[in-house]
Amino acid sequence: MITKAEFTAIIEAAPEGGFWAICPEVPGANGQGETIEEVKANLRQAIELILEDRRADILRGVT
Repeated sequence: MITKAEFTAIIEAAPEGGFWAICPEVPGANGQGETIEEVKANLRQAIELILEDRRADILRGVT
């Protein structure tokens, strides 16, 4: 089952060039990239990995 959700992305220009982003709804989710598209893709991947890990913890009974 695939579920679609929307999250907030806070994207800022990095002082050294490129961009960085965080997602306040998913602690630890962050990304960086040379372009806005790249930083969004990296942030999306970070969110997916964190949520997959949380789901695996739940299924194992870890809270």
